[in-house]
Amino acid sequence: MAGSSHGHTPAAWTGVTIAFIGFCVAGAFMVMAQPAGFWAGMAIVVVGGIVGWIMSAMGMGMPKDTHKPIATAQPESADAKS
Repeated sequence: MAGSSHGHTPAAWTGVTIAFIGFCVAGAFMVMAQPAGFWAGMAIVVVGGIVGWIMSAMGMGMPKDTHKPIATAQPESADAKS
Protein backbone atom coordinates (compact mmCIF):
# COMPACT_ATOMS: atom_id res chain seq x y z
CA MET A 1 0.00 0.00 0.00
CA ALA A 2 2.88 2.38 0.67
CA GLY A 3 4.03 2.31 -2.95
CA SER A 4 0.66 3.08 -4.51
CA SER A 5 0.18 6.78 -3.54
CA HIS A 6 -3.56 6.17 -3.87
CA GLY A 7 -5.50 9.42 -3.90
CA HIS A 8 -2.75 11.82 -2.82
CA THR A 9 -3.68 14.51 -5.35
CA PRO A 10 -5.37 17.92 -5.14
CA ALA A 11 -8.31 16.57 -7.15
CA ALA A 12 -8.88 13.69 -4.73
CA TRP A 13 -8.50 15.79 -1.58
CA THR A 14 -10.81 18.53 -2.87
CA GLY A 15 -13.51 16.15 -4.12
CA VAL A 16 -13.52 14.11 -0.93
CA THR A 17 -13.55 17.21 1.30
CA ILE A 18 -16.56 18.69 -0.53
CA ALA A 19 -18.35 15.33 -0.45
CA PHE A 20 -17.64 14.96 3.28
CA ILE A 21 -19.10 18.41 3.97
CA GLY A 22 -22.19 17.44 1.97
CA PHE A 23 -22.47 14.20 3.93
CA CYS A 24 -22.33 16.13 7.21
CA VAL A 25 -24.97 18.61 5.99
CA ALA A 26 -27.26 15.79 4.86
CA GLY A 27 -26.79 13.96 8.16
CA ALA A 28 -27.58 17.03 10.23
CA PHE A 29 -30.73 17.78 8.26
CA MET A 30 -31.79 14.14 8.45
CA VAL A 31 -31.66 14.30 12.24
CA MET A 32 -33.66 17.55 12.15
CA ALA A 33 -36.24 15.87 9.88
CA GLN A 34 -35.84 18.48 7.14
CA PRO A 35 -36.00 16.70 3.75
CA ALA A 36 -35.08 19.80 1.72
CA GLY A 37 -31.86 20.25 3.69
CA PHE A 38 -31.06 16.56 3.38
CA TRP A 39 -31.37 16.68 -0.41
CA ALA A 40 -29.30 19.88 -0.50
CA GLY A 41 -26.56 17.99 1.36
CA MET A 42 -26.80 15.12 -1.09
CA ALA A 43 -26.47 17.62 -3.95
CA ILE A 44 -23.26 18.88 -2.31
CA VAL A 45 -21.98 15.28 -2.25
CA VAL A 46 -22.61 15.01 -6.00
CA VAL A 47 -20.91 18.37 -6.57
CA GLY A 48 -17.85 17.03 -4.74
CA GLY A 49 -17.61 14.14 -7.18
CA ILE A 50 -18.02 16.42 -10.16
CA VAL A 51 -15.39 18.87 -8.88
CA GLY A 52 -12.93 16.02 -8.29
CA TRP A 53 -13.56 14.67 -11.79
CA ILE A 54 -13.11 18.10 -13.40
CA MET A 55 -9.90 18.76 -11.46
CA SER A 56 -8.59 15.35 -12.48
CA ALA A 57 -9.37 16.16 -16.12
CA MET A 58 -7.48 19.44 -15.71
CA GLY A 59 -4.34 17.49 -14.75
CA MET A 60 -4.54 17.77 -10.96
CA GLY A 61 -5.17 14.05 -10.49
CA MET A 62 -3.08 10.95 -10.96
CA PRO A 63 -1.36 10.70 -14.36
CA LYS A 64 -2.90 8.02 -16.60
CA ASP A 65 0.35 6.01 -16.83
CA THR A 66 0.37 5.35 -13.06
CA HIS A 67 -2.84 3.29 -13.30
CA LYS A 68 -1.10 0.24 -14.78
CA PRO A 69 -2.01 -3.09 -13.19
CA ILE A 70 0.66 -4.83 -11.18
CA ALA A 71 2.01 -7.83 -13.08
CA THR A 72 2.21 -10.96 -11.00
CA ALA A 73 5.31 -13.02 -11.44
CA GLN A 74 4.63 -16.69 -12.17
CA PRO A 75 7.33 -19.15 -11.13
CA GLU A 76 8.71 -21.10 -14.04
CA SER A 77 7.89 -24.76 -14.05
CA ALA A 78 10.42 -27.50 -14.73
CA ASP A 79 8.63 -28.35 -18.01
CA ALA A 80 9.10 -24.85 -19.41
CA LYS A 81 12.90 -24.99 -19.07
CA SER A 82 13.35 -28.14 -21.14
